[in-house]
Amino acid sequence: MSLEYPEVGDLVIATVKKVTDYGAYVTLDEYDGLEGLIHISEISTTWVRNIRDHVREKQKLVLKVLRVNPSRSQVDLSLRRVSGREKTEKMLQWKMDKKAESILKGAAERLKADLEAVKDVKEKIQAKYDIMYDAFEDAVESGPQVLEKLSLPVEWAQALTEAARSKIRIQKAKRSAILELTCMSRNGVDAVKESLMRAKKVRKSKKAEIKIYTIGAPKYRIDVSASDYESAEELLNRAVEEALLSIKEMDGEGRKLS
Repeated sequence: MSLEYPEVGDLVIATVKKVTDYGAYVTLDEYDGLEGLIHISEISTTWVRNIRDHVREKQKLVLKVLRVNPSRSQVDLSLRRVSGREKTEKMLQWKMDKKAESILKGAAERLKADLEAVKDVKEKIQAKYDIMYDAFEDAVESGPQVLEKLSLPVEWAQALTEAARSKIRIQKAKRSAILELTCMSRNGVDAVKESLMRAKKVRKSKKAEIKIYTIGAPKYRIDVSASDYESAEELLNRAVEEALLSIKEMDGEGRKLS
């Protein structure tokens, strides 16, 4: 069976395997251990005096795919071209996917199911849910009937729900921040609106929420809720960062007041 390769421009999770003076060799966690190289020129946006100050063996990294050559089993990667927001969102999605796979594995072991049965269950879930983790969150909150509606056997729906309840906790923790956003250009009002919309659309789990209110221009409040305070704080920080970066990109100014 031929190896699957990522596409140019994809963000991937990788583990550093070996660090050399000219770059770092990594294994791509989502591609069956496929190897890739981060050349030293793609390590940092600043001059790299010692590559080991930036990467170390066994470290998990979010990288951007620059070039792919399957005939040579070659994947060239970049660390410096990944933004802080991209890193956070990709790592969050990876953790959610890993937890979902663990839930599926736990249910399969309980039912002593074979690989074909597991594959069939996974396909039925993914036919309705783009992110499998979201299906398990729904099951934790509303019960196994959520999974039964996907044409899963009753025993699978129950086993998955029980496995999900041991790993996913649905409880709402809330955090908030107040921002001041201004833009004096002709389309300044639209720029502020766009910045807030981008903040609202940052990557989050299905049960997390972001709400934005006008306190009175130029002040705006961002409220987030998530399953726990750590997740809520992380989501709030990403939403705030997105709003501030976006308004700056549109020649405006922004700051967090509280």
